[in-house]
Amino acid sequence: MDERVVTGEWQQEDSAAELSLRPTNLNQYIGQQKVKENLSIFIQAAKMREEALDHVLLYGPPGLGKTTLAAIIANEMGVQFRSTSGPAIERSGDLAAILSSLEPGDVLFIDEVHRLPRSVEEILYPAMEDFFLDIVIGSGPSARSVQIDLPPFTLVGATTRAGLLSAPLRDRFGVMSRLEFYGTQALCDIVERTAEIFATTITHDAAMEIARRSRGTPRIANRLLKRIRDLSQVKGESEISLPTTEQALTMLQVDNAGLDHIDHKLLTSMMDGFHGGPVGLDTIAATIGEESQTIEDVYEPYLLQIGFIQRTPRGRVVTPKAYHHFGKGKEDNG
Repeated sequence: MDERVVTGEWQQEDSAAELSLRPTNLNQYIGQQKVKENLSIFIQAAKMREEALDHVLLYGPPGLGKTTLAAIIANEMGVQFRSTSGPAIERSGDLAAILSSLEPGDVLFIDEVHRLPRSVEEILYPAMEDFFLDIVIGSGPSARSVQIDLPPFTLVGATTRAGLLSAPLRDRFGVMSRLEFYGTQALCDIVERTAEIFATTITHDAAMEIARRSRGTPRIANRLLKRIRDLSQVKGESEISLPTTEQALTMLQVDNAGLDHIDHKLLTSMMDGFHGGPVGLDTIAATIGEESQTIEDVYEPYLLQIGFIQRTPRGRVVTPKAYHHFGKGKEDNG
């Protein structure tokens, strides 16, 4: 798979830098206004009742701030934050060990919660609903069930694929919040805040240009800023300028709509090889050498959001808007 600077997925270099960029309370968190307003009320009410916050499900495309919001919830509630991921919990014993170590009111964050094994998920149901674990010890005739009481806790689950959650698990979340792609102004504010944390100055025009090309995703905006800062520093600039920003984005193959070389490859293969569609997902995947799930999870959400492709019962279709972006007419391909 090609290296992408505009993917919303985690990359190796992100881990330490991202942690330092994350806001720690709702006031510092930029964007997602409706989600913030709702969470603020729910948190305030739970604190007034001196109860654990109800379980929260955060869903939406990668890179929009689900992990950050989970940590903010714990911070606003004044409790500890424990973090794990669905694929990391392989056995029910792993989950039992995590849950039994929680203190009253703690926040347990499970990223990629849709990837929990079914056997683990079933252990989670009574833990979420009635705060106890039902563990079977031994096997065969000597097997016995042991019930372990748990302190009230808040489970915050995050997923990019809410449709893959089983109905029994989804129904046990009292708060369900969808995170949407960010607007240009909110992303500009994030870029300027990140530059300040990096002790770097950036012109407003340069910050707006990064925001426009960040695919509505803060993680991508911060990643682009880091690469543009590199070029600006090498050029000896005192602040990141618009010309340097445009030069860096050209080097990174990110066009003025936020599309990179893989997006170009996907769209042009559909336009040139299949007359714009409809094309099946597996056919697209085979044509550009990608997995169909990666296309569906990573590439498609933004292309759908900006109206460059459409999903139909017969497959994916390139829209006139995309043809216009590439300076082509449908008749050119046909």
